[in-house]
Amino acid sequence: MDLKSNNSSPVLTDAAPLSKSRLGIHSSLYSHPGAVFSSGIFSATPRKKTVTIDVVRTSSWLEAMACSSPTHSNKAKDSNTEPVSTDNDVAYQNWMIKYPSALASFDQITNYAKGKRIALFLDYDGTLSPIVDNPDCAFMSKAMHTAVKNVAKYFSTAIISGRSCDKVYGFVKLTELYYAGSHGMDIMGPVKPVPNDHPNSVGSTDGQGKKVKLFQPASEFLPMINEVFKTLVETTQDIKGAKVENNKFCISVHYRNVDEKHWTTIGQRVNETLKDFPELRLTHGRKVLEVRPVLDWNKGKAVEFLLESLGLSNCNDVLPIYIGDDRTDEDAFKVLRERNRGYGILVSSVPKESNAAYSLRDPSEVMEFLKSMVVWKKSSSL
Repeated sequence: MDLKSNNSSPVLTDAAPLSKSRLGIHSSLYSHPGAVFSSGIFSATPRKKTVTIDVVRTSSWLEAMACSSPTHSNKAKDSNTEPVSTDNDVAYQNWMIKYPSALASFDQITNYAKGKRIALFLDYDGTLSPIVDNPDCAFMSKAMHTAVKNVAKYFSTAIISGRSCDKVYGFVKLTELYYAGSHGMDIMGPVKPVPNDHPNSVGSTDGQGKKVKLFQPASEFLPMINEVFKTLVETTQDIKGAKVENNKFCISVHYRNVDEKHWTTIGQRVNETLKDFPELRLTHGRKVLEVRPVLDWNKGKAVEFLLESLGLSNCNDVLPIYIGDDRTDEDAFKVLRERNRGYGILVSSVPKESNAAYSLRDPSEVMEFLKSMVVWKKSSSL
């Protein structure tokens, strides 16, 4: 997807410490630099001075890598990378009391949706496609592609992914959808006037020449991210199975195919690289370390931005539904839960705490849910 911006953003020519005024970023988006692991996850924390990441204890982030990377068997690869729970799995069944199946609860969901406009937000990896060893091969099945295409005919639909916008579009190739890449820092949305239009939002066109709104709140970080990407490629090239992926406004360091005995090494090298870049923070996904700008922006913010762009914000007749499998999707689940305005649906075959209201086991159940949405919409229109 060839996006052509009508405006150019300020460009950084060095990696010196930045202030929010130097970056030209809206003050509400900038967060204080610094990254530490806490309670098994990476999180950004405010600090008065730049402190090196040496303060992070190796045991803490190694534990985080292990906790977020459950062992999986080859049998599980067709649907998800986590162990597939059976109906006799007591822990999973007990967990579903709190997070009931969105398929089993479909009537309840659609009863509440009557008379409302549904906005559908979907993660990609692990939600529409299975988690695979090679991230470049995370293709949707033909059946899933058809399901997504059909659901977009009836509901405003967006894909919000950690991948770059171009990459996720390359997998999906549906022009009728909206796309948000880099965990919401690279949004291609509809061209509609919205109140208090953000300064980082510019006019653009997609590969088919359709006018879109391009929103990139982290554009000034690009030179820095590219520099770190090159460094990480060099410093991890001797680690068998390691793959560094440039997702435009974030960098993904995949260790899914790395022997567990080398996880400490890969974590140390990422931390060592980031010592000189306090404007970047480290987060953790499913067998992936992700480097992102220190901005108060995430998938939850992306959902709010898209709703506003679609003219669906602050409307009582709108029901947003977000489906995702990763911890980065929790920001979107949290927005919907706290505002009591929609439903988050977690895709997981193992019990885990979440801000979601419902659950689906794997991408195959996601596909069934999308198909059911289309059937329901058709029947309700009769």
